[in-house]
Amino acid sequence: MNQIEKKIFCIATLIGLSAIVLGAFAAHGLQYNLNATSIKSFLTGVRYQFYHAFFLFIVGLIPSIKRYQKRIILWLVCIGVVLFSMSIYLLSINKLTDCDLTFLGPITPIGGVVLISAWITFLYYILKSKI
Repeated sequence: MNQIEKKIFCIATLIGLSAIVLGAFAAHGLQYNLNATSIKSFLTGVRYQFYHAFFLFIVGLIPSIKRYQKRIILWLVCIGVVLFSMSIYLLSINKLTDCDLTFLGPITPIGGVVLISAWITFLYYILKSKI
């Protein structure tokens, strides 16, 4: 295993681990403090975070994708998860904070576009590879 693959697996594990923790927090810590819509939104962030943890594991396992290509996908996923999932988490708990976090609303679709671009980049590299 090379360094970029090790980094991908470690980050994928951390993204998955934090998704489990956040999912448990939503189910047990937020259930009495937020309405059903806010919990559902929060869990959407968790779900997409999980999807991208698994996605990174797949990227790390594909031998025909070059190191620099894996690095690009890793960065896109990390940026996308932070922008997409984290903005959803913060918007979902907005009622529990003293500050207004609604300004984060436009960040969510930007994160979604970054995540979509990671998948498109992955597809491009797969099609371009000589397997």
